[in-house]
Amino acid sequence: MPLSSEDLERIAAVTLQHYDQSAEAFWEGTRDHDVSQNIAALLGHIEAAPPYAILDFGCGPGRDLKAFSRLGHVATGLEGSERFAAMARAHSGCEVLRQDFLKLDLPAGRFDGVFANASLFHVPTQELARVLGELHAALKPGGVLFSSNPRGNGEEGWNGARYGSFLDLEAWRRYLAAAGFSELTHYYRPPGKPIEQQPWLASVWRKPVA
Repeated sequence: MPLSSEDLERIAAVTLQHYDQSAEAFWEGTRDHDVSQNIAALLGHIEAAPPYAILDFGCGPGRDLKAFSRLGHVATGLEGSERFAAMARAHSGCEVLRQDFLKLDLPAGRFDGVFANASLFHVPTQELARVLGELHAALKPGGVLFSSNPRGNGEEGWNGARYGSFLDLEAWRRYLAAAGFSELTHYYRPPGKPIEQQPWLASVWRKPVA
């Protein structure tokens, strides 16, 4: 059954309410997570001259936003949770756009890279092609999208108060290719574990120059 506009509004509202209500606990539980592998995967594939214009899509409380800024890049956050957005501004000192993932309003051709770490899986698959198309449009020609999502076998729905979709590599490839991206690399996380102990699928994609 297709999701109605009311369904989509509820998905966004309930999921964001969960993050607003658990913001401090989320920050304490994730502030020391090492995602340097993911940051390096994005930055290592950008071919523009630094400093890069980076959009941290779903920046949360601002951990990675600050990391990009410390590396000398011009980092902008995007976050739907009001509490997270305020925390990210305070923690990073960067601009943070408060936008619902399903109602994006992004400038065309502005960013060298989009860092979507543990965020795009919250987009219902019904809306995923549109959202990926909007991120594609926000990248400069040759720009790079990094994504990391919990992988699965096509499961989608509520996990407590959060909505998520859990795709395998082949399904993810179909969505990204349809949005106009070319695959650069992919890997599973955390590193150094057997595949059954690597719940995260990370991938890097380029917007073609022409």
